[in-house]
Amino acid sequence: MFSWTGIYVGINGGDSFGTANDSLGGQVSPSGFLVGGQVGGNYQIGQFVIGLEGDADWTNRDGTNATTCNSPGPGCETKGTWLATVRGRAGYAWDRILFYGTGGAAFGNVQAGNIGGPFDSATQTGWAAGVGIEGAFAPNWTARVEYLYVDLGNLSCTAAGCGAGTTVNLTQNIIRAGINYKFNWW
Repeated sequence: MFSWTGIYVGINGGDSFGTANDSLGGQVSPSGFLVGGQVGGNYQIGQFVIGLEGDADWTNRDGTNATTCNSPGPGCETKGTWLATVRGRAGYAWDRILFYGTGGAAFGNVQAGNIGGPFDSATQTGWAAGVGIEGAFAPNWTARVEYLYVDLGNLSCTAAGCGAGTTVNLTQNIIRAGINYKFNWW
């Protein structure tokens, strides 16, 4: 029987799509791919697995809206360049297959402003939750597919970006795949 107990490192990549709503009634739909890595650890008790994971991804998420946005310029643009999470994981192992749920903190770069700039930019803190399935395909190797919902809270804008006193809320849906190498140190 496969043991999920251990510390692992890996790579991931996928796609993100979401919504950025501003407090003036404008809406943008940022999307783009992401690629990065993760590190974590699992502990298996019978068929139940608990763990902790951290990941960091570069992303090119970007979205514009020139027709229904209430920005003081030619329309709205919301984008970001990186996303990271620190999440707990809990799941059920069926030998070499692990079904899991996950949730925790999310951190990311959010930029909002007129199409083409200038942009207000900040590192936002929020939350992430999702589900996944992971399978062991070799003694220390696993592959997985997961879905995450990420809410990065409200970016406060200034006059230079999307209008003084405006806030932009960014939420993202992330679908990504990854490969991990598990060390048997634990």
